[in-house]
Amino acid sequence: MEVDESNITFLPIQPLPTVQVPATDYDDHRDAHTPLCIDNGSTHLRFGFCTSDTPRTGINMVAKYKERKTNKPLLLFGEGIDVEGGARSQAKTPWEGDVLLNFDALENALDYAFIHLGIDTPAVDHPILMTERLASPLHSRALTSELMFEQYSVPSLAFCVDSVMSFYHNNLPSPPVPFRDDGLVVSFNTASTSVIPILDGKGIMSHAKRINWGASQATDYLLKLIQLKYPTFPSRVTPTQCNWMLQNFCEFSPDYPALLRKLKDPLNLRASERIIQFPYQVPVTEEKTEEELARIAERKKEQGRKLQELAAKSRMEKLVQKETDLAHLLSVRERKEEESKREWADTLREEGFANDAALEAAIKKLEADLKKARKKEADGEDAENEEPPSFPLVDVPDEDLDEEGLKEKKKQKLMKAGYEARERAKREKEREREERAAEEKREEEERDRDLSGWATKMRREQETLMNRIKERNRRRAALTDRKSAASQARMKSIANLAADDRVPKKRRKAGGEDMFGADDADWAIYRKINTAAASSDEEEDFAALAAVEQKLLAHDPTFTEEHTHAALSSQRSALMSAFRPAYDEGDPQGKARIHLNIERWRACEAWFSPSMAGIDSAGLGEVLQNVLARFSDADKGRLVNNVFLTGAPSQLPGLRDRLHATLRPILPPEMPLEIVRAADPVLDAWRGMADFAKTDEFKKVGVTRAEYEEWGGERVKRWWGGNWNASVPLKED
Repeated sequence: MEVDESNITFLPIQPLPTVQVPATDYDDHRDAHTPLCIDNGSTHLRFGFCTSDTPRTGINMVAKYKERKTNKPLLLFGEGIDVEGGARSQAKTPWEGDVLLNFDALENALDYAFIHLGIDTPAVDHPILMTERLASPLHSRALTSELMFEQYSVPSLAFCVDSVMSFYHNNLPSPPVPFRDDGLVVSFNTASTSVIPILDGKGIMSHAKRINWGASQATDYLLKLIQLKYPTFPSRVTPTQCNWMLQNFCEFSPDYPALLRKLKDPLNLRASERIIQFPYQVPVTEEKTEEELARIAERKKEQGRKLQELAAKSRMEKLVQKETDLAHLLSVRERKEEESKREWADTLREEGFANDAALEAAIKKLEADLKKARKKEADGEDAENEEPPSFPLVDVPDEDLDEEGLKEKKKQKLMKAGYEARERAKREKEREREERAAEEKREEEERDRDLSGWATKMRREQETLMNRIKERNRRRAALTDRKSAASQARMKSIANLAADDRVPKKRRKAGGEDMFGADDADWAIYRKINTAAASSDEEEDFAALAAVEQKLLAHDPTFTEEHTHAALSSQRSALMSAFRPAYDEGDPQGKARIHLNIERWRACEAWFSPSMAGIDSAGLGEVLQNVLARFSDADKGRLVNNVFLTGAPSQLPGLRDRLHATLRPILPPEMPLEIVRAADPVLDAWRGMADFAKTDEFKKVGVTRAEYEEWGGERVKRWWGGNWNASVPLKED
């Protein structure tokens, strides 16, 4: 298959982790009580003094590991975990989804942060401003407070909501003007998405909402879509690689149903795809000389000729055997008139039949098989009359012949049987030709009498044949999946081939005769278990379908080439080929490619329709509508005039257009709608914390050590940037 090389993106190879250089000059902050800001995110830990321009960043994951050579225990954090191959299995994160649970990992992460900030004193003598999730449980804050005050002896600790601080940084007032801005904050986090209304610079937490869908769920969903699309992909696709694909290739669509209708065109689907090339190995093939290739071709040709001869001989022997069997059964049936009922029952039992119906069924089946075989033999013969051959030795007694004569007599018998079978087939074919002519005449009369009724009947016949062909293709595809019902039935058939229920168990143990193959229907099992075997029924269906479609094309003006099975199959094949292009078996480069097309929008659309990913939750559009419905039109206008997007996933293309298409229909036409994104959705939360930590108000919102010792870790101070303020009752979530 040919693809546009400019559309291929090679999967980046992750570089070695960069080791952050620890601060060498702590003297600037020693005894200065400089506030310390810690953005404890689910994915990254960002930390630094509020006087810094940018924070230090590390992946929020730790691993305790013993170095192999010295057997010394190591504490690895963030990117350093990838340096040691065995450390990945020991890695832990403080977060379980959107809840802070693993406080041992949090302690190790804080140790890393304080060491890299150069803090060399026994206690961390700096006020701490730390983030927490929207609607975090109170006991999680209490355990974090206990860790900070008991382990690190911090002078004060304050908690804030990261998205509110990002909004604060992007709407920073000029001192001494207090923070009084309005807006609707939509925060896209790793494990959740939250909506927080802000009026007069204060988060209305009682009206805030959160859905359990974030970047990690979108990444997992994209991974499942890729695994479903490429079940036999040669490389392992990791969540990290899927997250990279999500960030670089996925986007939101303003109208997802309209996009699906557009992508039904294979050309549009191919134009929208992005190709990711995974690493692959070029197979080493041994080149053969022309003489060797010629010898191989000649050997294959000779083998094919021998197989054809063997097949022809086998067919002839089977035909003769069936004729002999039919003659025998007919002679048995004639004896019914000559024998009594008891003798006839004994005869049927000796022949292996339960009753007269079984005998008649066997005779009809043999006649049908012979008719089919004779027709097939006659199709390969010349229609002209040829002089009948002679077989002089057939009627000569065996006693009058020597060994060579007996061999020749046997050969002539076989040739005579074949000749007679061909003659019968020719007569049968001539009779069928006459019947077909009569049928065509009747059909022509019916068509002249009622064209619409005839066309309706033909179309029903076409649909029946196409459904039969589809069902075979569906079963053939199901056999490739070892867990499917068809594949399980195939394995059961294979397992039962060795056992024949018609032979009693005791007789089988004693070495009794295996009766498998006594009935011609037994051999149909091989058609079921051999997935590569061609079906004669399928060939007949295709031939009948072609005949029906030719009649419709010739006589039905409403039936065109677009309605034929070939045209419909080519349309579906083109769409499937565009959805997942097929490469040659010997093309490892193509087999190691992932074609992203509809998945680019489907992974993002799950934010607005989590049900498509199997999540029983309201979508972001429904949450926004419910939040805005709690406010009056005046307050609602203040909120939607500044819809603020923050968080790393908010950088995905098309999000603002998608939100605009969601919000505009539920708002009055005259109400202005403004959607903005944070200047830096990733770091603005920490920068907002640093901005606030420099103000005098920061000193009033933190819980001091004395208050902790008196009231414990459950002590909460209400303020506009935290989870608990005047709009939220003070009780555990």
